[in-house]
Amino acid sequence: MNSREIVTKTIDYDNPVRLARSFAPSDIVFTRHKVKTLDTQWRRKDGVWRKYDEWGNLWGRIDSTSKGEVVKGCISDLKEIESLELPDYSNSDDYKNVKTDRTAYEDFYLVGKLGGLTFSVARKMRRMDQYLMDLVTEPDLIHALHDRIDELIESMIINYADAGVDAVMFWEDWGTQQHLLISPQMWRAEFLPRFQRHCKTAHNKGIKIIMHSCGQIGAIVDELAAAGIDVFQFDQPRLHGFDRLAEYQDTRRVTIWSPVDIQDTLQSKKEELIRADAAEMVKKLFRGRGGFIAGFYEDEASIGLDSRWQEIAADQFIKSGC
Repeated sequence: MNSREIVTKTIDYDNPVRLARSFAPSDIVFTRHKVKTLDTQWRRKDGVWRKYDEWGNLWGRIDSTSKGEVVKGCISDLKEIESLELPDYSNSDDYKNVKTDRTAYEDFYLVGKLGGLTFSVARKMRRMDQYLMDLVTEPDLIHALHDRIDELIESMIINYADAGVDAVMFWEDWGTQQHLLISPQMWRAEFLPRFQRHCKTAHNKGIKIIMHSCGQIGAIVDELAAAGIDVFQFDQPRLHGFDRLAEYQDTRRVTIWSPVDIQDTLQSKKEELIRADAAEMVKKLFRGRGGFIAGFYEDEASIGLDSRWQEIAADQFIKSGC
């Protein structure tokens, strides 16, 4: 059974021969379109790193490894929404490299990178602080902005599927360490229908949809799963609780994709705790039937983590999930 089959069977709860994994040698390969956008490389000036993203937002960071944060959004006035020039994700020629990757990695599970969905894209265009106020004070204009973004996201999903990916993935942080960034009521009114739309588009094209989110989003996980999210990628499984994650699996048949907790257990830098968590995650979340992918956190430098601690976790994942 090759890597593609193992991940497919994992998501389908169809008893894969072993635990799927995203640490080396990974079962998962990422791919990304070649759409021409406003994206630039990071450059350092006067001790500060700066770059523009694909939407034209200016980012900054103070070190050379972290992802940074938006310092100036591309929309200064919401009245600019209709005239705002956005990237064109509808041209299938911009996904030829994805087809090439499909051929090159035919035995691996191929995932197309979406970036973020509606919330993640829009909040950067206005910066988070202003955007959260806009949701309350300018709901009609924000709704119009969301609609424009959704059209572009739908084009990406369709083109990725036509190019041969197995799934698409987006990164969208919805929580603090305690609760959602907005009220569940507002989320249901403005964002849930958009999740339903994008999940339906992916599923109608025969591919899966994977969501990454940091923070405590327990208030909406069940509704996200019902909307059609197939895989939740969480870097803090202890924030949710292993038993709660197992409940999501049992009620919604979603797959959990997680490393050992990056802010709790890995930060202990204690081998016995790291191995214990990895073993417990396999026992409670994999159970030999699927539904769990052993993860790996790529940006170790930004969280001050020596690679040997994740190597220990990976070793235990292999031993427990073989």
